[in-house]
Amino acid sequence: MTHLITSIADLEAHYPGVNSIAPATMLKETATITQPYRRLIEAAPFFAVASIGPEGMDCSPRGDGPGTVRILDEHRIAFPDRRGNNRLDTLRNIVGDPRVALLFLIPGWNECLRINGSAMITTEPELLESFAVNSKRPATVVLVTIQTMYFQCARAIKRARLWEPDAQLEPAALPTAGELVKSAMADFDAETYDAQLQDRQAKTLY
Repeated sequence: MTHLITSIADLEAHYPGVNSIAPATMLKETATITQPYRRLIEAAPFFAVASIGPEGMDCSPRGDGPGTVRILDEHRIAFPDRRGNNRLDTLRNIVGDPRVALLFLIPGWNECLRINGSAMITTEPELLESFAVNSKRPATVVLVTIQTMYFQCARAIKRARLWEPDAQLEPAALPTAGELVKSAMADFDAETYDAQLQDRQAKTLY
């Protein structure tokens, strides 16, 4: 392939604006959970967590009600590992390499919140119990020490029109979960899988 950028010098030459970055773009980073950032973390019902493993990187979605990410102190947060597919991709990665990155989305808010830090996994009974829903405790809780935190400007979400009602797609226009599995496993029974999926998910959210 031609026109590949293979050095930092070439990259920065292609983006001349890198030499005139607004001071706030860099100085807005913080390792401390300030009161405004606390409000964002407590309001966010969804985030994605990226981790690093021996076979490469992974990015996993996490969702729950607002407040699912708990602020432990001005530098640390915690979130429960709710029931999922039991692949344990994120948790395996954290055991081997604690570096993580989190991206928070808040419906209706066009900015997003980014956190980079290091993670640990705990089974401390009282902490697990404090995250219980419907008397069901998470198997583990992930603790994250924040190294840097900042908000991302609204351009990406505005361009995507992520929260605009007329930009929402009808699920019927997209592949079903069963169809996606069948695309990798030709003999998979997609129809039965899809017919049972909603009931199975409703019974296993927690």
